[in-house]
Amino acid sequence: QVLLSESGGGLVQAGDSLTVSCTASGLSVGRNSMAWFRQAPGKERELVAGFFRGGSSGYYDDSVKGRFTISRDSTKNAVYLQMNSLNPDDTAAYYCAASGRVISSNRWNPTAYEYWGQGTQVTVSS
Repeated sequence: QVLLSESGGGLVQAGDSLTVSCTASGLSVGRNSMAWFRQAPGKERELVAGFFRGGSSGYYDDSVKGRFTISRDSTKNAVYLQMNSLNPDDTAAYYCAASGRVISSNRWNPTAYEYWGQGTQVTVSS
């Protein structure tokens, strides 16, 4: 069975850095498309960053490009999101997602992902 588990969220101040982690069991993070989404209260879940299946580098939403870095560690079967220069607009629950069917045109769509973690809360104070 597949399990995705996020960790590393917390309360930080604007300008701080934080790294959230996603550990996977039952699937290989190197053989699936992996992504980080976030959702703030009252807002839709939105794509933050991800890897396509077999991709060597990640892609990013414009709102985080240059500040966030997605990475994966095959030995630990984990995906990470390093978040720098955080601001209050980054406050959200961050979710890890995995898919074997995601393509460029539907990567933004949460319904394209077969597996989800439960989320980890990131709160950034001003």
